[in-house]
Amino acid sequence: MNSMSGSPLLFEGADWTYETLQRINDACEAIAHGELGLKTYPNQIEIITTEQMLDAYSSVGMPLFYGHWSFGKSFAHHEAGYRKGLRGLAYEIVINSNPCISYIMEENSATMQTLVIAHAAFGHNHFFKNNYLFKQWTQAESIVGYLDFAKSFIADCEERYGHVAVERVLDAAHALQSHGVHRYPRKRKPDLASEQRRERDRREHQEQMFNDLWRTVPEKEKNKPGNLSDDRRKALLELPQENILYFVEKTAPRLAPWQREIIRIVRLIAQYFYPQGQTKLMNEGCATYCHYQIMGKLYETGQITEGSYLEFLGSHTNVVMQPEYDDKRFGGINPYALGFAMMQDIERIVTKPEDEDREWFPDIAGRGDPAAVLADVWANYRDESFVSQFLSPALMRRWKLFHVQDGGDPKKDLKVAAIHDERGYRGLRRALSRHYDVAWQDPDIQVVDVDLAGDRRLMLQHNVLNGVLMSERETREVLQHLADLWGYDVHLKEVDAAAGKVVKEHSASARANFLQGG
Repeated sequence: MNSMSGSPLLFEGADWTYETLQRINDACEAIAHGELGLKTYPNQIEIITTEQMLDAYSSVGMPLFYGHWSFGKSFAHHEAGYRKGLRGLAYEIVINSNPCISYIMEENSATMQTLVIAHAAFGHNHFFKNNYLFKQWTQAESIVGYLDFAKSFIADCEERYGHVAVERVLDAAHALQSHGVHRYPRKRKPDLASEQRRERDRREHQEQMFNDLWRTVPEKEKNKPGNLSDDRRKALLELPQENILYFVEKTAPRLAPWQREIIRIVRLIAQYFYPQGQTKLMNEGCATYCHYQIMGKLYETGQITEGSYLEFLGSHTNVVMQPEYDDKRFGGINPYALGFAMMQDIERIVTKPEDEDREWFPDIAGRGDPAAVLADVWANYRDESFVSQFLSPALMRRWKLFHVQDGGDPKKDLKVAAIHDERGYRGLRRALSRHYDVAWQDPDIQVVDVDLAGDRRLMLQHNVLNGVLMSERETREVLQHLADLWGYDVHLKEVDAAAGKVVKEHSASARANFLQGG
């Protein structure tokens, strides 16, 4: 059955073939590029089974990944929940690569395949290619090849040194991977394409640098201070250093070359994911907005049936559902829901602004070109700056947002810190934007010194913000992993950033024979 416009249906019913998927992809591409102005990498669509999707879930969304026991544990957990009907599965997984790879489930209906192609192959794809953080930190052309290299390298290490020895290093590196990223741009981002080729040359160069550093350490019998000045020593060590895995990889005295390479692999993959952690709200908002626009156009032009569109709307509504704060299902703000709502709100401000919008958003209100405005937003903001610049009073009212402070003392009453007036809107927007700011959410921990001339103790400092200290148990466990990799004692001071006062200290000692697999 054809529509009034004469456009043929892309499919009828739930069944699909590879030819159907090609038609769907071409139709979505025409709308994405021609009407929404999206700029994407070439697409590569892979069909996978339920079990493969569960496996991809378990290996941090990467179907091509090295093996580790924690992934198997995660697989068993997800599979049990899925089989019991306690959870669903993602319709797709998309990789920031060139070409952009979208993994979609073979169990999806034709409508769902259309939805996920619109969402992932065009919405996420555009965001990956154009957002400044991904341009700054990732290499879409090289990530798949590097993952293949990493998988092979770790498998070879397991053959040569044993599973236990390799897993010990991976366990420790995984525990520290959130502190294994450079948070500020460096002169040169890592060239993933050359990692395998340069492995041997890099190892020889690092060993030479490593020897130059430790050669200057005074011999115990001489015990002469001053062979290496504090400034020179800290310059060689690049101190203070917030990237703890980088510091360990470069300078830990007892690591074997293959152990350094595994740490480097974990660190580079953590760096690859760094932009995704800062753009979850925007990325999902962009993809959800794009799929909503594309599916709407397909229905308007008669390329999908009314039944298919209703099936889509049911799935879309579930994705963007935001439970109220007093709902048992509430688990925080749904990034799909808020991201999509903000994208639609920006479209409203650009096309049909109220006087309030003109006052709050003079640069975009009434411009009449939502595609251009959204393209600029998607390219130049991250979640924190996006919320601080574009969360409107109208949306705050519609979502009934409010800000409550507890002061950290359970014995004191809660304080309503922002209401719906101009001052309250600005305070609420500022508070919510900090929820997405890594500087407020992640602890600021840096390597500040190492006692080269004495017991080689590694010294770290946590700059405490707003009096929030770290969990005693988690700090102890992570410090133990760090001490094992370093090979000597590790000491951490938590320092109140405002007063400059040490408020708590933690220590850990390396376990004997840890790096030898004993």
